[in-house]
Amino acid sequence: MADELRARIRSGQLQPGQRMPTQAKLADEFGVERGAVRQALDILKAERLLTNVTKGSPATVAVDAAEVMHSFAGAEAAPMPTTVALGPRITSAFSAPQVEIDAICLTSISLTLAIGEPLRYIHAGGPKPARVNVRVLLPSRHIDLAFPVPVEGVSAGQEAINPVRRQWLAQRNAQGQVLRHNLLALRSTHGIDVSVSFRALPFTPPVKLYLLNGSEALFAYYTLTRRGAEIDHEYLEMYDAQGTQSMLFAFQQGAGLRDTTFVEQSHLWFNALWETISSPLELAPPGF
Repeated sequence: MADELRARIRSGQLQPGQRMPTQAKLADEFGVERGAVRQALDILKAERLLTNVTKGSPATVAVDAAEVMHSFAGAEAAPMPTTVALGPRITSAFSAPQVEIDAICLTSISLTLAIGEPLRYIHAGGPKPARVNVRVLLPSRHIDLAFPVPVEGVSAGQEAINPVRRQWLAQRNAQGQVLRHNLLALRSTHGIDVSVSFRALPFTPPVKLYLLNGSEALFAYYTLTRRGAEIDHEYLEMYDAQGTQSMLFAFQQGAGLRDTTFVEQSHLWFNALWETISSPLELAPPGF
């Protein structure tokens, strides 16, 4: 919901200074409870896109929302949460005739959400690239994950009954399938040459990395926290990383020796993993 409202602000559908629909109307539109609406509005308030977020009256789009949105994609952008920064960066990358995106991540949730923005513009009749090539490295289903894991741990031989692992695998497979389906749809609907490839890593990546068009690297740490969640009707405490909120640091080719070197070394690292110790990855249904 926050992603959709953010996209409306970015596109100008919601103008600076304009009042948002009431929380009741938003709840009806998105089919959610009022609590979910307030959470989405609080996210946008924290991003400085909304003001006057209260229970009693509709929120207002910040008068400087356009400047704030622009700052997410500038070469000197300050680190921002993945959900805020990744969408504008990937949308900008899609303005090139040849789009190249490489990613290392835990489930590809953030990547799937972010790529949805330029795809919506293309389907709405906006400019489109001639070719899109996406490569994604994800953890293998055959390894012992470092995270997410139950706080109490799982002994050897019990991986098959680990609900936290099953949930991660289901998310990894589902997000990968959605990402691949949405991108390949560009081939049949718009005649774009599309390639989407996945490979499996033999370790849990402690960081996430997105490489855009050979000229930009976006880097973030997976910071672990202890949290509780209900999985298969059972409440569990786990060590997990909320990747969508990880702070992304942007490095750009040509923005100085440090940035240029980081982009180049990131590409070397990704290609080395892709060509050596990674293995074919199947987005099969969860199971062991």
